[in-house]
Amino acid sequence: MMEIPREEFVPVEARVLAYGDNPVHIGHGQTISQPYMTALMAECLELTGTETVLEVGAGSGYAAAVLGALAARVVSVEIVPELARLAKQNLYRTGRDLNVHVIAGDGSLGYPEQAPYDAISVAAGAPEIPPALLEQMADPGRLVIPVGGRDDQELRVLWRRGGRTEARVATYCRFVPLRGGEGWE
Repeated sequence: MMEIPREEFVPVEARVLAYGDNPVHIGHGQTISQPYMTALMAECLELTGTETVLEVGAGSGYAAAVLGALAARVVSVEIVPELARLAKQNLYRTGRDLNVHVIAGDGSLGYPEQAPYDAISVAAGAPEIPPALLEQMADPGRLVIPVGGRDDQELRVLWRRGGRTEARVATYCRFVPLRGGEGWE
């Protein structure tokens, strides 16, 4: 994470906040996750450098840049078209776009065109794990996602090995809601 200039992924007026351990607003009701959560989620995926990763919620592109430094290839889906464009620009400007492909679309549906994925990282809270993401997870594979209510979630890590899926809670957290997904009241 020290290699990636986080200040390049936040609005100019928020650059003084870039390294604080808090989410930073990036527009359109979205945030760039706090550095601790970005690191924890990447660590939970246990990447070795050979994986194809699906990232749901590109935002400004920062987490995709981090994942791109740890994996062979990243497909990052962003539901807000303006943020998908911003993520592409930020990744290009910082030279982190070589193995990261940003797609404008509903991340709760994943991106089946390039599935299965060795690892899936979801940067938005959901009331439950979207079935499409489970269907696109490779075997073996890993998925990390905040699950729970709008105000608080638990960060769940799922592993698929030999056709079995196991889950554990990594920590409790709070993320912006996954837009496009069903189930929020």
